[in-house]
Amino acid sequence: MRILLTNDDGVRAPGLATLKQIAEKLSDDVWIVAPAEEQSAASRGVSLHNPLVARKLEEKTYSVDGTPTDSVIVAMREILRDNPPDLILSGVNAGQNLAEDIGYSGTVAGAVQGMQMGVPAIALSLARGFQGARSLPWETALEHAPDLIKDLVEHGWPENVVLNINFPDAAPDEVKGVHATTQGKRDFEMNGLDKRKHPRGGHYYWLTYGAIKSNPAIGTDLRAVYDGYISVTPIHIDHTHYKTATTLAALFEG
Repeated sequence: MRILLTNDDGVRAPGLATLKQIAEKLSDDVWIVAPAEEQSAASRGVSLHNPLVARKLEEKTYSVDGTPTDSVIVAMREILRDNPPDLILSGVNAGQNLAEDIGYSGTVAGAVQGMQMGVPAIALSLARGFQGARSLPWETALEHAPDLIKDLVEHGWPENVVLNINFPDAAPDEVKGVHATTQGKRDFEMNGLDKRKHPRGGHYYWLTYGAIKSNPAIGTDLRAVYDGYISVTPIHIDHTHYKTATTLAALFEG
C-alpha cells in the first residue's frame, strides 16, 4: 500500500514526524509532500496567483511552498503521477480540529483534496488544552492510530467521505476508547480581536481564538474528546441544506 502524507503545520513539524512513524507501521511505501512552512487555518486555499516550487528534501520527502491543498495537487499531478497513493493521511495536527475548526483546518483540507482526487483520505489531529497535559502527548496518536487506521481501511467508507480523527490530549493508557461522532457546535464566540496601538500611529490587530470548554451534546466530536475518547467523524463537502432546498423549490417552482 502506497501512503501519501501531508499536513498544515509544515514539513518539519513534529506531528508529521509522528504521522510518518504511524504510516510506517502500515506500509513500507510512505511518501511526504507537505507545505514548506506552517499553513495552519489555510482551509482549502489554493495558490492560483503564485507559482509553486517543490523541493526534494530526502528520499520520498518533498516540500511545497504553498498550502496543504497545493501540496496534494502537486503530489498527485507530478510527484506520484505515474503511481498514485492508495491512502492519504493528513496531520497529525498540533491541536484539535473539531466542530467549527473543520472549516478553517488545513489538515482537513489536505484530506478533502485527496478525496476529491479519488483517494481515500483521513485527517488526524491531537487535541490540546482539555485534559491538562502540559505538552502534546504525541505517543497517544502513535500508539492508537495504526490499528485504528488499519481497521478503518479494512472496513472502508464511501468515496465522497473524509474521516476526521481527533485524539484526546491524554496519555495512551488513559484513552477510554473510540467513538463515531457527528460534527459538534461550540456555545461560545470562537473568534475575538485584540486591538493594539501601532508605534508609528494607528492600530493593528491580532485575531484571538477561544480556548475554553463548551458544553457539547453527547455524540459529537467535542463531547468525545472532552471525555477522553478518540473521535472519528465522517465528513463531506456537500454544503447543501436539503430541507431548505426543498422549501425553496416549492417557493420558486410551485
